Amino acid sequence: MLRVENLQSAYGDSRVLFGIDLAVERGEVVTLLGRNGMGKTTTIRSVFGLLKPRGGRVTIDGEDVTGRPPHLVARRGLGLVPEGRQIFPNLSVEENLIATHRGGRGAKWTLEAVYRLFPRLKERRRNGGNQLSGGEQQMLAIGRALMTNPRLVVLDEATEGLAPLIRDEIWACLRAIKDEGEAILVIDKNVDALARFADRHVVIEKGRVVWTGTTEALRTAPEVKERFLHV
Repeated sequence: MLRVENLQSAYGDSRVLFGIDLAVERGEVVTLLGRNGMGKTTTIRSVFGLLKPRGGRVTIDGEDVTGRPPHLVARRGLGLVPEGRQIFPNLSVEENLIATHRGGRGAKWTLEAVYRLFPRLKERRRNGGNQLSGGEQQMLAIGRALMTNPRLVVLDEATEGLAPLIRDEIWACLRAIKDEGEAILVIDKNVDALARFADRHVVIEKGRVVWTGTTEALRTAPEVKERFLHV
C-alpha cells in the first residue's frame, strides 16, 4: 500500500535522510525505530508532504504522492497522529472528532465507533481539548485520525510522556485497530510493547535504514537493540 523508496530530505543545507526505504502493506503493523535525532519524524514529515523531499519516491497504491501537499496525501488514505498530539484546544472532544470526519454512509469510523474504542472520550465529549489529560489527548488524536477513515494510520511517538497504565491502554487500542484490519505505521521507544503486535520493524540510524525484519527476527537479534536502540 505505502511504499517509500530512496527517500532523501534536508532542512536547508543539513541533510537528514540519505535514502530511506520502507513499505507497509494492507492490514500490516510496521514500526519505525531508532534513537532520537536519527530521522524518524523527518521520514513521516516527508511522507506527508510537510517537508518536501530532495529525492526518492512516496507512493500509495502505486500513485506517486511525493512532495504533494499534506491534505492531498491525507485524501489518498493516510491518517496522521502527530508528535505532540496537536489537537484543537478550544474545541470540544466531539468537535475535534467531527472536524476531521471524512466518509459517507457505511464508513467504518464514526463517532460511535471511536467512542466504543475510547469510552473515556465519550465521557469527556463536551470538554475542551485543553481540559484533557495527556493520555486523553492522545486518545483524541488517534480518534481524530481514524475519523478520516484512513487506509493507513501513522503515529509519531505513540506513547511519549504517558504514564505506564495509559501506555498499556494505548497499546490495547492499537491492537484493536489492527484487528479491525487497519494498517499502522508507528514510531515509539517502547520496543517490547510494539513487538507484541507489530509484524515488521524498520530501524534507522543517521538517516539510513540499518536493519529491517519481522518481530521474531528482532527478538532473536539482541545486538540490534543494543547497537541502534538503546540510549
